[in-house]
Amino acid sequence: MNIDFNNTEVAFAAKSNADLSKAYVLFKTIANPGIVKAGNKMLSLALAIHFPINWAVKPTIYQHFVGGESIDSCHDAIRKLEEYNVKAVLDYSVEGKEEAEDIQLAFEETLRAIKNAGKDPNIPFAVFKPTAMGRSIVLEKASLKTEMTNQEKEEELQFRNRLHELCKTAYESDIPILIDAEHSWYQNIIDEVTNTEMALYNKEKAIVFNTFQMYRHDRLAYLDKSYKMAIDGGYFLGAKFVRGAYMEIERERAEEKGYEDPIQPDQEATDRDYNAALKYCIDNIDRITIFNGTHNEYSSQYLVDLMEEKGLAKDDNRCWFSQLYGMSDHISFNTAKLDYNVAKYLPYGPVKHVMPYLLRRAEENTSAQGQSGRELSLIMKEKKRRKQ
Repeated sequence: MNIDFNNTEVAFAAKSNADLSKAYVLFKTIANPGIVKAGNKMLSLALAIHFPINWAVKPTIYQHFVGGESIDSCHDAIRKLEEYNVKAVLDYSVEGKEEAEDIQLAFEETLRAIKNAGKDPNIPFAVFKPTAMGRSIVLEKASLKTEMTNQEKEEELQFRNRLHELCKTAYESDIPILIDAEHSWYQNIIDEVTNTEMALYNKEKAIVFNTFQMYRHDRLAYLDKSYKMAIDGGYFLGAKFVRGAYMEIERERAEEKGYEDPIQPDQEATDRDYNAALKYCIDNIDRITIFNGTHNEYSSQYLVDLMEEKGLAKDDNRCWFSQLYGMSDHISFNTAKLDYNVAKYLPYGPVKHVMPYLLRRAEENTSAQGQSGRELSLIMKEKKRRKQ
C-alpha cells in the first residue's frame, strides 16, 4: 500500500488556519541559516545571564515543538493526537545537567512519566536520555574503560542502578521503554546496561529498547550482534532506529582525538544501512520489535512495504512509526490514517531547560533543501487548498 504523503488535508487536520499560519511563519524563519545562527547565540546568551526568555520563546518555537512544561500540561496535546489515531511518547527533554540534584530530579521525573504512561492507553511507550542519569565524565570513562576515581566508580554504579530501576518500573507498568542513543564516547556503557536490562525484562516481549544510530558505520553489525545475543539469552530485542543527531560533533572529536571517524562516509551509506536494518528486523520479526523513528518518507514507506511482504497486519504491535512533535505531520497523520501504529515524540519540560532541544530543532530545519523546505511546501499547499 502506497501512503500519500502529499495529502495535506489529512496531514494538517489537527491544525486550525491560525495554527497553520503560525507554523508557516516559524518554518519560514528557521529556514534562514543567518537568523537561526544569530537567534541561537542570543538565546544562549540570555540563558547564561538568566535573562527572561519565556515571553519570546513560549508562544513560538516552544509551543510548536513542545507539549508543555509538565506531564499534566501535555494533556491537551495528547488528546488532540488521539483524535487522529496518533499516540504520544512523553519525552522529558531536560539535558546537559551535571549536578547530583538535577540528575536525581530527572530520574524521579522519568519514573513519574513511566507510571503515567501505564495509566493512559494513548501513551504506549516511555523514553529517557541516559546522559540525564549520570555525569558525562563518568559515562565517558565507563564507556572507554579508562581509570576512574572511587567517587566516579560509585557514580557509575548509581547510573546502572537508576537505569535498572527505570526498566524495572517500565516492566511492572507493562510499558515499553526507549533508551535513547548518545554520543559514541558514551554509548558503550549504555549498550552494556541496556543489554543487561533486556535480558532481565524482555523474556516475554520487548519492554526495554536500545536505540541504533544508523549514521554510525558500525551499527548494522551491532544490530546483528544484538539479535544473536537475544537469541542466545532467550529474550526479545527492542530496536529503535534513528539516523543520528551529532554528526559534526562526532567528526570533529574523532579528528581531534585521532581515532577512526564513527560516522558513515555519506548520506547514501546512512540511508542504505538504515533501510537494511528495517529489513533485517522484519526478516527476524518473531524476535524483534521495531520502533522506526524517521522523518524520511522512503524509510516510512519501505517499512510499510516490508510489512505487507511479510503478511503482517497494519497494527501489528511489533512495528511502530514515529516522528517528533511539530515535524513531519504529513508522515505521521497519513500513516496513522491507514491504521498503522504511529507515535509522536512529545517533549516536555520548563522552557529554559528545554532550550538545548529547541536549538537543535531550529538548526536541523535551516536547510531550504531539507526539513524546513518540505514543511513549508506542504503548509503552503494546505493553505491554498483551504482557500479554494
